[in-house]
Amino acid sequence: MPPPPSDFGDRRLLLVVDAPSLLHRNHHARAHTRVMDRAGRPVWALHGMLRQILESIDGFAPDAVIFGLDDRTASERRDRYPDYKAGRAEKHPELVDQLERAGALLDALGLATLTPPGLEADDVNASGAAWARAHDWSCVIITSDRDAFAHISDHTRVLRLIDGGINGSPLLTPSRLHAMYGVAAENYLEYAALRGDASDNLPGVTGIGEKAAAALLAAAGSMQAVWADIEHDEGRSLVAALDALAAESGGRRLGAGVVRRLSAPGARERYEFNVALMSGRDDLDLGLTPDVPGTPGLLPLDVDRVSRVVGFLGIEATTALAVRVLTGDPASRSLSR
Repeated sequence: MPPPPSDFGDRRLLLVVDAPSLLHRNHHARAHTRVMDRAGRPVWALHGMLRQILESIDGFAPDAVIFGLDDRTASERRDRYPDYKAGRAEKHPELVDQLERAGALLDALGLATLTPPGLEADDVNASGAAWARAHDWSCVIITSDRDAFAHISDHTRVLRLIDGGINGSPLLTPSRLHAMYGVAAENYLEYAALRGDASDNLPGVTGIGEKAAAALLAAAGSMQAVWADIEHDEGRSLVAALDALAAESGGRRLGAGVVRRLSAPGARERYEFNVALMSGRDDLDLGLTPDVPGTPGLLPLDVDRVSRVVGFLGIEATTALAVRVLTGDPASRSLSR
């Protein structure tokens, strides 16, 4: 895991953790261990999540940490689109059990959690990035969900969890995101809405794949400009810009085909529906009061509390790591940013 990027300057750092994302990955990676707590309940996913949280706090030295959780009883997105996330495999009961206990574990430690009614950890990610910008903080979002890429900016980075765990995962910046997808960070949501998201069972605009979506945004700059040209000039400027890009790169000309697909009945409605469903709520009250010592989300935590709560998982090495990382002076106080 890379250190906090130097271009964050002297701003304080908020770490936003997509807890369900970590739990899902750790369940599938660690189920074979069959680790149980002292009450005989499965904790391999909770333990793996906690280890990754501790490694992240140790590495990034945040000034505040908040954990986003999904509301498992209601979903505004599913109310609007009943097929939202349809087709996903049913969760294993042992994963469900640990998902339901995660908030209690984090709260018991004295950390800050948020389960927004009818919403998801994705919305906490969005609100964390917005909070950081509004308060002139920096933000790092830890998740395996690509939706968070829409929040990457000069204030926010995304640590995208992959199979290498925290230490083997890339820290995505605007320039790195552009190198991966050919899309500016501020256009990622538009790109995703065009492409669709199979994992959420959201089809994209028919005939517009990742390459066409990236080329479209590179040529026009924004979907607002795309729709304006289609509406007022039948897409002529857009065709010319796309074909000019193709000529520069030696690729095939696709301008007329792209405009035809975007002009098809239902194309714009599909795009706008995806934008609405994919957009994270960025106005949630995170409950962060970083200038009030001892409030949830701030370090250090109470040593006896950490020892007791983490100790119940029954893994001495993790308890020792938690005591070191969570109860000492926050590393950010001794780092020069």
